[in-house]
Amino acid sequence: MPVEASFLEGALIYLSAVLIVVPLFKRLGLGAVLGYLVAGMAIGPAGFGFIGDVEATLHFSEFGVVLLMFLIGLELNPKKLWDLRKPIFGLGTMQVAASVLLLTLAGILVGLSPVVALAAAVALAMSSTPVALQSLSDRGQSKSDMGQLTFSVLLFQDIAVIPVLALVPLIGMEAGDSGGGWLGALKVIAVIVLIVGGGRYLLRPVFRYIAATGLREVFTAFSLFLVIGTGLLMQQVGISMALGTFLAGVLLAESEYRRELELNIEPFKGLLLGLFFIAVGMSVDLSLVLEQPFLIAAAVLGLIAIKGVVLYMLGGMAGLMRQERILHAILLVQGGEFAFVLIALTSAAGLVPPELAAFLVVVATFSMLVTPIFLLVYDKILLPVFFKTEEPETDLEAKEDHIIIVGFGRFGQIIGRLLISLKFQVTVVDNDPNHIETLRKFGYKVYYGDGTRFDHLELAGVAKAKLVVLATDDKTALVETTQMLAKHFPHLPVLARAKNRRDLTDLLLAGVKGVRRETFASSLELGELALQELGYSAHQAYRTTQRFRLYDEKMLMASVRYKDDQKSLMEYSKRARGQLERLMGADHDEIYKQDKDW
Repeated sequence: MPVEASFLEGALIYLSAVLIVVPLFKRLGLGAVLGYLVAGMAIGPAGFGFIGDVEATLHFSEFGVVLLMFLIGLELNPKKLWDLRKPIFGLGTMQVAASVLLLTLAGILVGLSPVVALAAAVALAMSSTPVALQSLSDRGQSKSDMGQLTFSVLLFQDIAVIPVLALVPLIGMEAGDSGGGWLGALKVIAVIVLIVGGGRYLLRPVFRYIAATGLREVFTAFSLFLVIGTGLLMQQVGISMALGTFLAGVLLAESEYRRELELNIEPFKGLLLGLFFIAVGMSVDLSLVLEQPFLIAAAVLGLIAIKGVVLYMLGGMAGLMRQERILHAILLVQGGEFAFVLIALTSAAGLVPPELAAFLVVVATFSMLVTPIFLLVYDKILLPVFFKTEEPETDLEAKEDHIIIVGFGRFGQIIGRLLISLKFQVTVVDNDPNHIETLRKFGYKVYYGDGTRFDHLELAGVAKAKLVVLATDDKTALVETTQMLAKHFPHLPVLARAKNRRDLTDLLLAGVKGVRRETFASSLELGELALQELGYSAHQAYRTTQRFRLYDEKMLMASVRYKDDQKSLMEYSKRARGQLERLMGADHDEIYKQDKDW
């Protein structure tokens, strides 16, 4: 029997489940959303039965979705929409339309009525924004062409959800009774006009008045009042609360108070949205998995196959390489968080039978659970295969008496511009085809090549090079390339970039002739400005920072011998800090005296 817990006991159970499961899933790379879902399964009626009233929890936690839609509205300022208009409203529209069409046909083929099949298809056509964006961020591909396409599709899905959330209750009301008619429609129009007009002409003066109090808690209270009030106003005329809060968010997207609103709403959104996913997990009928495992597996694989084909073809239309199209498809094949919202809404409106709604929730949940597995297969099996088969032919040209720069990002470009401006012969090598294409548009001659491959370096003319500069941000690749060059070309000078002191030590031991920390010089320059603001003359500040640099680099070189002895390294660091303070103190008086004489 499920245990009916009191409010505080229930809160403690929810928080305990979150604190135990969600960090574990994040550490395993499975994402917070899946962690919330599994936590809900564990504490719900199908798990340990700690919480029995799932409906009450789900109803309360839907406010998290309302807050999410408000924040989405805040992000959708007109300029951002205009910049991404083609991928959002072109490819995004095609993805949603094609997925809904094919999923609807699949539903009709298995015996569902057209209306029920369409409702289920709309819910499952949406993808998981947190899963996709977090995976892109972890791979550092958020700004790539594939990342921008994925973001655009997700953004259109977020926009497409709004009319669906608004229409489903109306369709449900029409199916139940036809009362209301034109009067109901006029009420809806009047409320929307009120929200738009009030948002444009009244909210800013009110915000100014609230902000003038200087009380953060009052601003937070008004932010919540705005979201709740707008949502309830829409609900009174039979429209989803999410539509009202979305409109309010869009109206405030270009307001000077937008950032403050985000900061105030975000914590509540995160907690309540997490509670929503927990409630969804609690509502998952695990007995269905035991009763119909093959049917559920077929449904999950069918969903993934249909959406995967659509997404793969759209990636091709967008000009992505084959491995990018596959990753784009994997990131978006699953059902998303809005699937749970739409399934609950269509079920409440009487469009989807409760038994089918429970089945769809299980399918959407397990499609999310298997996404990390597909990403693992992509990384470990598919990517190496396609990287080898689709790697662009290197266009390197052997030169003599030249300088090779491996990696032409922000760091490498500064070195390259300096050397090119002085008429040195420079061969630039980079392994990102999209980055190379962008650089060539700006007039740079950059060749495709992998700096860790000996054959590519040979084609670049490394045997007759004067110098090699390693400017990539991949420490493993830097060390491997340095060791390879030291083995085959021991007399060739190699300079390298390091992220921190540990990387610098590893590169020195690997055999580089010179290495610089990527942020050290700029940090010293800012420190020099700080000294001037604190009363040092320009000459004093410059000489002081140069002395600091000299001592720091000497101490860093001395610490190399302790690389593998953590205890000795910590003891040396403590002694070195004390020594640095004494040296800088002694030099301060000397610099001050010389500066007066100078």
